[in-house]
Amino acid sequence: MKMEEDRTSSAREGEGARPLLLPSTPGEVTNTLIHYYRGELGRMTSWRDRIDRTSNWAITVVAALLSVSLSTPTSHHGVLLFGMMLVTLLLMIEARRYRFFDIYRARIRQIERCYFAEILAPEARNSGEWAMVVARSLRKPRFLLSYQEAMHRRLKRNYGWMYFILLLAWCLKISTPKLQTEGMPALQAQSWTYVIDNAVLGPIPGLAVIAIVVVFYLGMLTFALRPDRDEGEFGHGEAHV
Repeated sequence: MKMEEDRTSSAREGEGARPLLLPSTPGEVTNTLIHYYRGELGRMTSWRDRIDRTSNWAITVVAALLSVSLSTPTSHHGVLLFGMMLVTLLLMIEARRYRFFDIYRARIRQIERCYFAEILAPEARNSGEWAMVVARSLRKPRFLLSYQEAMHRRLKRNYGWMYFILLLAWCLKISTPKLQTEGMPALQAQSWTYVIDNAVLGPIPGLAVIAIVVVFYLGMLTFALRPDRDEGEFGHGEAHV
C-alpha cells in the first residue's frame, strides 16, 4: 500500500515538473487563436440555433391557438389565455438560453473587433486588453446578463409582437357575438355587460379575468419599455440579436 502511494506521488511530481505545451512562436499563437475562434464560433452558433428554435415554437403555438380559437364560434376564449401562458413559459426558456449565447457572442466579438479588425485596419488607440478579457472569461466563466435583462431583450425583439397579437385576438373573441354564438347576425358587442359575461373563465368572474389580463399586459409593457443597458459588446455597433 505504501509503495503504491509512493508511485502515485512520484508520478504527480513528474507531471508537475513537465513544462506546459504552450505555443512558443507567433505562427503557433496565430494558429491556436484561429482554432479557438472556430470552436467558440461553433458554440455560439449552437446556442443561437437553440434560441431560434424556441422562437419558432412560440410562433407555432400562437398560430395554432389563433386558428383553433377564431375558426369556430364554440371554442372558448380561455384557449388564448392559455396561449399567453405558454408564450411566457417559452420566453423564460429562451431568456436562459440567451444568457449562455451572450457569453460566447461576447468572446467572439472581442476577438473580431480587437484582433481581426486590427489586422485589416489597425487603430492606434486600440489596446491589447481584449486578450486579458477573453482569458479572464475562460478561467472563470460568468453570465454577462441578468435573467431579467435577457428576458427584456427577447421580449423587445420577438415576443412583444406575439403578446400583442394574442391580446387582439382575445379582445376580438370576447367582444364579437359572431365568434361566440352560432347564427347571430350582430357583428359587434351590444354592451360592456355582454363583454364581461363572455370573459368569464370557469368560477372566475369576467371582470376579474379582464382585470388580470390588463394588469399582466401593463406589467409587460412597462418591462419592455425600460431602457437598455448599453454596456460591453452590446454597446458596439447596431447589429444585435
